[in-house]
Amino acid sequence: MAAASAAVLIAGAITATVLAVDTSRPLGARHERTGHGYGQAQLQRDVDAVRATGVVGVLAEARSPDRLLARSGVADLTTRTPVPSDAHFRIGSATKTFTATVVLRLAGEGRLSLDDTVDKWLPGVVHGHGNDGRKVTIRQLLQHTSGLYNYLTKPATTPREWEKGRLRTWRPDQLVALAMRHRPLFAAGKGWSYSNTNYVLAGMIIHRVTGRTWQEEVRRRILAPLRLTQTSTPGTEPYVPEPHAEAYQRFAPGGPLTDVTIQNQTLGDAAGAMISTTDDLGRFFRALVSGRLLAPAQLAEMQKTVPAEELRMMGSPGARYGLGLVYQPLSCGGGYWSHGGDDNGYRTRLGVTADSRRSVVVSVTSRSPGDLKAEQRTGRALGTLVDHALCAR
Repeated sequence: MAAASAAVLIAGAITATVLAVDTSRPLGARHERTGHGYGQAQLQRDVDAVRATGVVGVLAEARSPDRLLARSGVADLTTRTPVPSDAHFRIGSATKTFTATVVLRLAGEGRLSLDDTVDKWLPGVVHGHGNDGRKVTIRQLLQHTSGLYNYLTKPATTPREWEKGRLRTWRPDQLVALAMRHRPLFAAGKGWSYSNTNYVLAGMIIHRVTGRTWQEEVRRRILAPLRLTQTSTPGTEPYVPEPHAEAYQRFAPGGPLTDVTIQNQTLGDAAGAMISTTDDLGRFFRALVSGRLLAPAQLAEMQKTVPAEELRMMGSPGARYGLGLVYQPLSCGGGYWSHGGDDNGYRTRLGVTADSRRSVVVSVTSRSPGDLKAEQRTGRALGTLVDHALCAR
C-alpha cells in the first residue's frame, strides 16, 4: 500500500533515539576532568572523537556562559569544504519541545486543559482497532503515555526506497490514519512508549484551538519573541537554507553514503519537521528551562517526568520523560534537560543544566541507521561530549 510503504522511507528520521548516552560506563561514574575545566581544546577533542566514529561532519556549540564552537570533518564529500560554523540542519524530534511549549502556553491561557481528551478537540480522529480518543488525554500525548502506535517505525533500507518517497507531501490526518490501522500498545496511562503519532495529534489540536497551524503558532509564540531568525518550519519546502552541510545516509553496513539533503519533511509534521542552528537551538532551550517561555505552573507540568523504559533499555538508565522534555542524569551528579532528534542524514543532541547556565548543542551530518554498531559508536561519543560540556567546572 502506497501510504504504508512511503512511511518506511523516512522513519529513521524521527525515532525514539531522543538521547545519546555513553553505554560503556554507568551514568553514575565520574569522568576524568581536565585541570582547567572545559574549554576550546576540550570541546575540539570531543568533537574530533565524534568525527572519529565515522561520521562525515560535526558541529558543536557550548555555552557556560562563554561561547565555544568546534567543528570537524567536511560539509560536502565532493568539495571537501569545512562544516559552516553557522550551519542550518534538520533537528528531527527536537521539534517536539517546540510543539509541547505551544500546547502548554495554550493551557496557561485557559484555552485548553492538559486533561482534555483528544476526542474533545478532534472528535472521531482516534478510533478503530481499539483506539479511542475519548480515553486519551493531551497530557498523555505529550508524555508518550497514550499507548498509540507510532506511525513511523521502519527506515528506508536502500537509496532507491528513500528516493521514491523523499518529495511526497503528507497531511497530518493521513499520518494519524497510518497509526489507526494498529491496535494501541497499552491502555492510555498504563505504560510509556515513544510515538510520533502523539505529536502529530498535538499539532492538530493546536490548529483546532487557535485556528492556526502549529507552525504558525511556533513562529508567533517562540521564534519571533526570542528572535530565532535562523529557525524555520519548512512545510513542503525540501531544501535546507544556506549555509548548511550536506546530509548523508548509509543505508546498509559498509554501503556507500547517499546525499539525502533534499527531502520533504511533512512526514515528520509537529513531531519532527523543523530546521535550526546550534545557536538558535541553544537559545531556545536555555530560554525554556529558565522560565522565559512558560509560566511557573506550566513549566512545572512540563518537568513532571515518568520513567522512560525504552530509553533505559537503550542504555540510559536514568532517563525520564516530561511533556516534550527529557531529564538525563550527569556523571558528575545532578542532570540536564534535553530532547535530541534524528532526521535522514542529520543527528542532533543537546542539553541544558537545570539552572540554564550551561548548554551544549551538537549536529552530526551523516547517519547509518542500518548499522546498529556504527550508530551506537557515534551515540556513545555524542553522550560523552554532552556530559563533559555540562559537567565542566
